[in-house]
Amino acid sequence: MNQAELQILVKKISRDCFGLPFQHQAVFNNRLLTTGGRYHLKSHNLDFNPKILEVFGADEFLGVIKHELCHYHLHLSGEGFQHKDKEFKQLLIKVGGSRFVKSLNKNVKPVKKRMLYQCQSCSQFIYRQRKVNTQKYVCGQCKGKLMYIETQE
Repeated sequence: MNQAELQILVKKISRDCFGLPFQHQAVFNNRLLTTGGRYHLKSHNLDFNPKILEVFGADEFLGVIKHELCHYHLHLSGEGFQHKDKEFKQLLIKVGGSRFVKSLNKNVKPVKKRMLYQCQSCSQFIYRQRKVNTQKYVCGQCKGKLMYIETQE
């Protein structure tokens, strides 16, 4: 789908689902990483993430278009257009738009490192996410000296 086809599709959905014309620009924006689309308050233009169409297909993308058109039409009519507003939630349910877009990076998990220390007096194991200055800090139970063991991932 190219920019011209996107513009025609957005105009058609606006006319069919909302009964109102879409009179601004709808474009693909490759820089959108975590969102499906964006509504610009000043210019009233819409940006869409092309990866949503590629990865999840037309049904999910239509939900994103309806979501952004809810922002568009409510803002132009002077009603509550934010996600928290009652009017927005009601219109979104009425037209069948998606509330949230599926995550594009679902398999990426941040790696948490854990530093393992052991008390030299009571042999207590202590796990920390950050390094501890063993010259300055001591065991919380017996006030013994700490020794660095290893970093676990």
